[in-house]
Amino acid sequence: MSRIGRMPVALPAGVEVKVDAGNLVTVNGPKGSLTQKLSDRMTLTQEDGVILVTRPNDEKLNRSLHGLTRTLLNNMVTGVTEGYKKELDVNGVGYRVAKDGKKLVMNIGYSHQVIVEEPDGITIDVPAQNKIVVNGINKQQVGQFAAEIREKRPPEPYKGKGIKYSDEVIRRKEGKTGVKKK
Repeated sequence: MSRIGRMPVALPAGVEVKVDAGNLVTVNGPKGSLTQKLSDRMTLTQEDGVILVTRPNDEKLNRSLHGLTRTLLNNMVTGVTEGYKKELDVNGVGYRVAKDGKKLVMNIGYSHQVIVEEPDGITIDVPAQNKIVVNGINKQQVGQFAAEIREKRPPEPYKGKGIKYSDEVIRRKEGKTGVKKK
């Protein structure tokens, strides 16, 4: 039995879960509402403030979908209660970011400014000129948008310049040694 799949998903106060035909799940909470189609091979049952995910048999596909379905459901519940956040750091001489309305304006070493539009369901905060915070209720959207921002100037291994996640560790490389051949 899947260790993750058999754990119940606890529903905090103020969270409503509605399961429609075909496992179309809608989760409403204090931060908003999320809807997602989960695998209809799994059975979702709601009782005493928890949701249980069960699988029909031990077929290989059902075993793999069991933990996935439970995790997706738990991520939806966490998103509408707490939300998700990704922090990015901008390193480099003259590199800085600013927010202009719903746009993120980045000076990251190109001859032009890189401007990124804030998508629906995502908010961008710029607490300092070298820090970006991406917030939202959908874990997949937050991670994807943070990855797209990082992609504009990924960190390089020699000086560490670029945009990196706050918890990311950049493996630094040594530069040229200058040894002459005889």
